[in-house]
Amino acid sequence: MKNHHFPFFPSLLCFGFLLFGLITPARGFQTVDPVQDIIRQSHAASSFWSVVVRDSENNVIYDYNGDKLIRPASNLKLVSSAAFLELLGHDHQFNTKLYGTGEQDGQTWRGDLYIRGNGDPSINGEAYDDPFFLFERWYSVLDSMGIETIDGNIIGHDGLFDDVPYPRGWEWDDLSYYYAPEISALSFNMNVVNLEVRADGSPGSRPSITWFPFDTPYVRFVNEQTITPQGTRFDESYRRELGENTIYLRSRLPQGYYETEPLSIHNPSLFFIDTFSRYLDRHGINVRGQLLVSQERVNWDAPGFTPLDSHRSKPLSTMITRLNRESDNFYTEMLLKYLASEKYGVQGTTELGLQLLEEYMESNGFTPGSIMLRDASGMAPATQLKAGELNHFLFQIQYKPYFDIYLNSLSVGSRNGTLRYRFHNSPVSDGFRGKTGFLSGVRSLSGYLETAGGDRLVVTIATNNYTVRTAVVDLIHERILNYLYTNY
Repeated sequence: MKNHHFPFFPSLLCFGFLLFGLITPARGFQTVDPVQDIIRQSHAASSFWSVVVRDSENNVIYDYNGDKLIRPASNLKLVSSAAFLELLGHDHQFNTKLYGTGEQDGQTWRGDLYIRGNGDPSINGEAYDDPFFLFERWYSVLDSMGIETIDGNIIGHDGLFDDVPYPRGWEWDDLSYYYAPEISALSFNMNVVNLEVRADGSPGSRPSITWFPFDTPYVRFVNEQTITPQGTRFDESYRRELGENTIYLRSRLPQGYYETEPLSIHNPSLFFIDTFSRYLDRHGINVRGQLLVSQERVNWDAPGFTPLDSHRSKPLSTMITRLNRESDNFYTEMLLKYLASEKYGVQGTTELGLQLLEEYMESNGFTPGSIMLRDASGMAPATQLKAGELNHFLFQIQYKPYFDIYLNSLSVGSRNGTLRYRFHNSPVSDGFRGKTGFLSGVRSLSGYLETAGGDRLVVTIATNNYTVRTAVVDLIHERILNYLYTNY
């Protein structure tokens, strides 16, 4: 093979070096890619990464795979929550009503009590100091009337939503846990019972259990747990039989260990009225009839329906804070079905809600055909979108009238929500407001970063298909944010 000589090459090389030396790099310009270097040097380098960053003037200052589809996990809630604020209004409230049919006869109500579910996700102890607040209020209404006996049924009406309990695509092994409860227009305690386990016996024995509300027999716990010696590893195992309220406990707990776990229940509407009935009984009002659930169409203004009380919820803005800050799937899917019912005037369904959500996304910059929605919370693995379009959406929403409410709903690094345990001893720390996302093999992080240079960056980082520990991926995300914070 002959050697080819290019006598002009050294001159060009020298001229190139001279020219390069005269050029002043633009702000943020690097001759190497520090973000990709952070990824390449990590144990998660073989995963799929997408990173998109915009500055306060909407300039894309970094884009790596931003045009590729990702599974966003709970970063989808950033879009869903904005849609709820825009389409329902930040001050929207839910109205859950108590009716009576029949009449009062001395200390007896001869007839039925109807509870009209309105899709309120906040009838729980997270939204109010007392989780029984509504039952206490309704007991007080009946007690003030002098009623000691209900000679009739308690009927829970949940016909505002359809009877499909889950979005399509949720995985069956998640359905025992608080983050994947059944969805119903009549819901109490986020449709879970709160289990407490105390490994207060000797190794080899069973730990003791109690649960909220008041060890209700609505659920049946099969306690097959084992106490292990002190210093051994806690091994969690809970499983509810699908379509039933039998829950198997098979955890292994070290001696002295205390564990709490909210576990989902079947048939939330029945759970609601069962708990209400037991609450009345504990406070001296006896219910003689049955506990029934109905989805039939009812004319609530018809003669014979006597309004006894109406509970108006706190405004939607407070629910959005719960939804984003704690990444609450239950609130998200409840609001999605409610949105469908409110806008279409029909039974709320996940499919109709997703149709509205997709229309909202397309009207706010998402490309038609680049969105795959199976739920509003992002827990369905089939849900997909483009990281670059999510990032662009987060920039645009800063000009919406509800943005201050939206921004305040996000977690603050090292301070609260799903970010409370992240970014400690980091320059990012409480300068990042955002939203996490997690599924098996999926970790995402999006939000707003206040930099050392005084700019506000819009950041979207998505890691899909990783096999390392999630803590490793979190560390890489933090290093990327630290780099952005320092260099912009």
